[in-house]
Amino acid sequence: MSWVYLVIAGLLEVGWAVGLKYTAGFTRPWPSVLTLATMAGSVGMLGLALRALPLGTAYAVWTGIGTVGTAVFGMIMLGEPAGALRLLSIALIVAGIVGLKLLSPA
Repeated sequence: MSWVYLVIAGLLEVGWAVGLKYTAGFTRPWPSVLTLATMAGSVGMLGLALRALPLGTAYAVWTGIGTVGTAVFGMIMLGEPAGALRLLSIALIVAGIVGLKLLSPA
């Protein structure tokens, strides 16, 4: 179950990272409230995952999911560049996440 919590935490991290773009420096109330809620949810789920997973593994996977998800969102929804080297770099992050999962005792 810890890995499920961790994946949810990572997806919520994508939510708050994307949400930051729409808060306008926390001057827009509803985007700000939603962003803060996803921040709290993300950290809370990470905390649940840490009950059974090693800190270094959980943190690396959490930030990796957030990084990959946010980058993919930016490319698909915001028209950010999706060059070959950028995609390769994202693939390397995904490979690192998979590697940590495969090597994790929990």
